[in-house]
Amino acid sequence: MKNYVRLLSYIKPYMRRLAEAIVCIIIAAGANLYLPWIIKDMIDKVLAEKDMQMLNVISVGIVVTFFIRGIFYYGQSYLVSFVGQRVIIDVRDVLFRKFQRLPLSYFDRHQTGEIMSYIANDVAALQNALVDRLIELVTESSIFIGSLVMMVMLDWKLSLLTLITVPLVGQAMKVFGRKLKSSGTVIQERLADITATMQESIAAIRVVKSFGREDYEIERFHRQNELNFRAEMKNNQLMSLLTPTVEFLAALAVTVIVWFGGYEVVNGVITAGALVAFLTYAVNLANPVKRISRVYGAIQKAMAGADRVFAIMDMPETIVNRPGAKDLPPVRGEVVFDDVTFAYEEGNDALSQVSFSAAPGQMIAFVGPSGAGKSTIANLIPRFYEVSSGAIRIDGYDVRDVTMESLRGQIGIVPQETMLFSATVRENIRYGRLDATEEEILQAAKDANAHEFIMALPEGYETKIGERGLNLSGGQRQRIAIARAILKDPRILILDEATSALDTESEKVVQAALDRLMIGRTSFVIAHRLSTVFNADQIYVIEGGRIHEHGTHEALLAAGGLYSNLYHIQFSKTSG
Repeated sequence: MKNYVRLLSYIKPYMRRLAEAIVCIIIAAGANLYLPWIIKDMIDKVLAEKDMQMLNVISVGIVVTFFIRGIFYYGQSYLVSFVGQRVIIDVRDVLFRKFQRLPLSYFDRHQTGEIMSYIANDVAALQNALVDRLIELVTESSIFIGSLVMMVMLDWKLSLLTLITVPLVGQAMKVFGRKLKSSGTVIQERLADITATMQESIAAIRVVKSFGREDYEIERFHRQNELNFRAEMKNNQLMSLLTPTVEFLAALAVTVIVWFGGYEVVNGVITAGALVAFLTYAVNLANPVKRISRVYGAIQKAMAGADRVFAIMDMPETIVNRPGAKDLPPVRGEVVFDDVTFAYEEGNDALSQVSFSAAPGQMIAFVGPSGAGKSTIANLIPRFYEVSSGAIRIDGYDVRDVTMESLRGQIGIVPQETMLFSATVRENIRYGRLDATEEEILQAAKDANAHEFIMALPEGYETKIGERGLNLSGGQRQRIAIARAILKDPRILILDEATSALDTESEKVVQAALDRLMIGRTSFVIAHRLSTVFNADQIYVIEGGRIHEHGTHEALLAAGGLYSNLYHIQFSKTSG
């Protein structure tokens, strides 16, 4: 229950409301405890002694009891739901904040659907444990304790005999609880697999339909659904065994009460009304035990979700601001790689002893085969990953010694696959600088050669562009991304194959916008089409994670090395 206690720690800000809720629960439960005493008085006084005054008191008492119970039942339901929902919102916020701070390497290893499942499925499991189950747990515990007190008041010897079964019930709950938590973990994992499969299939729906793989995807989803069904049935099987086990042990207690209580009535130790009341309290004692066992099982299942959530929360943030890190002042744009080695996985270097420098305002290009390490170099500049050895310096500052916010605030990135949000065009451009004025947004769009096509959209800048900007062409999406980068006004610019996915006409328009964007900035261009880097100040040819050769376009052609070979292959195809 360690993680359940940890989950309850999120209740601290709402302790006053929780205390009010517990008071309501106890009073509502206490109203239930009055009813068996009414039965006792009804048998011993009204029926046995023909006491009409007591009958009137009992009648009024029943009405008042249920009226009070109704008021406090409403209070308990509302207050516990309020506290539970607030805690779930807080947990969800903390979890989302954690995902935002995890390094890119985590997202490289996990599917989007799996990550979404933590916030959707696992947090939903916590909600069930906190809201519904917490009400049941406190209510049934109150009835259990209250019934026990009343039983002791009626006959302490009979109460001791009844309590013999309590350790047996506790042991049964402990054994089943471990198994239920284990099966709950499997259920949460299966739900994560379902979410991941569904997200992947829907995100790639165009690929699915282009290959006619609808039936294949349906079958793939069906298999995951079946695995989830089996996990759920395993859990239900355990729950179905737990309840009758507890009920049988409770029946043993009732048997003892009936025999010994009957013996005491026959011998005049207690009255018949007291025995009936005792039996009613015993049933009240047995029912909470049974229901608490179900609640305990449900909480154990939910705690599997808590384990997954807290495992994420406890995950170390490997790329963070160092103690004493200072803000990077406005930079001129000098970038130096000093003997940099980096590996995504230990023992398998993606870059090895890479060294180069870029003067402020220079255009540096990286070319080479796929998987050579070009994008890795670009990802290390804003410190998306941590170098294994060596150092990266900007204007003499090691990127590890400055705050990430000040570092990334001076770096602009235009990737090959532009990611836009399902918001308006204006909101997507403003993402580059949230405090930008309307005039600055319009100017950025004009500089990116985007203003004209934006104005032709149905609602201009207020047009919603759909998920990932799929309502726009590739060239239009790229120009909005460039406008976003222009608005940010970075001193260092990274263009990661920004035009490689575009047709010739779109490439010309986008390249013109990029040329305008690069003026006065230190620019790093990762190029697939060599025609985009002819004018670079330095071209670095990357192969196998190392710099194979470097120089200007003319010098590299004259050298007759790898760059020259790539050039002739590419342009012989073009001329052909």
